[in-house]
Amino acid sequence: MKHLVLIRHAKSSVADPTLEDRDRPLNERGRLAAPIAGAWLAERALRPDHVFLSPALRCTETWARVARQFDTVPEPVIENGLYMADPATMLEVLHGAPDAAQTVFMLGHQPGLASFLRRLANRETPARCARAFTKFPTAGIAVMSFGDGPWAETGFNSGQFEDFAVPKELV
Repeated sequence: MKHLVLIRHAKSSVADPTLEDRDRPLNERGRLAAPIAGAWLAERALRPDHVFLSPALRCTETWARVARQFDTVPEPVIENGLYMADPATMLEVLHGAPDAAQTVFMLGHQPGLASFLRRLANRETPARCARAFTKFPTAGIAVMSFGDGPWAETGFNSGQFEDFAVPKELV
């Protein structure tokens, strides 16, 4: 079984209004939440084989803090198309994952992540997970499972939504 882990970047700072949106760093809350998200994933043995990141600083900083919770991680692939991506673009990026990757992480933004998740999930979504379709908070994590086929054949309505976690609820 293959897994896709969708992670929304942790909370970012708006303290410097002169920064471009892509250049906003994590704030203190975000710097604390990201390792909690990583620890939750590590406890569930969801170690990434492949990682796609939005180029936004808040995504790369989130990944750096999540990655510290694992012994080894692959070098992330920065995908410009993931910056504020729509579901079709996110699916296209996912199709580029290597077939050998059993667990793929994708870090991005709202509202795209919730929309992508909604489109990927089959109709058997557990009640504890359905809230992610409307509220996908910063540093939120959604875990989807798929069959063993190639990532390039993944389609909408083909995944099972397995789990959803928000770091502030884990402490």
